[in-house]
Amino acid sequence: MFTVAGLTLVSAASLATAARAEEIMYMGEFKAEHGATNAPTGDVMATLDTTTNVLKYTIKWKGLTGPVTVAHFHGPAKDGVDAGVVAPIDGPYENPLSGQVTLTSAQEDELAKGLVYVNLHTKAFPKGEARAQLSK
Repeated sequence: MFTVAGLTLVSAASLATAARAEEIMYMGEFKAEHGATNAPTGDVMATLDTTTNVLKYTIKWKGLTGPVTVAHFHGPAKDGVDAGVVAPIDGPYENPLSGQVTLTSAQEDELAKGLVYVNLHTKAFPKGEARAQLSK
């Protein structure tokens, strides 16, 4: 009986921990910025694991003026407002591009508030040609 009760307590504790773990989906669609007159399309699909703070992402794009030279997560900023780099997105910049970054608690809060965006930079638009604001 004692062993069974001990196992029950361990199982209940494990379930409580698992219940707190959550994966939250985010997405954003690309649009032109910084004076780009082309019509880039594509999207960012991302999943945040709230236990590990890891954001896994897949980025797809079309219609840029040239190859992606660099990409970043930026924030905190509302749509249309520029902000600093939150985390780099490692290359090679092949389409589609998948990877992951580890966020701080503050960055997770900014992401949850819709204040994080992905920026794709090209040679013609070194400040960024396409932007996807992330939201749930």
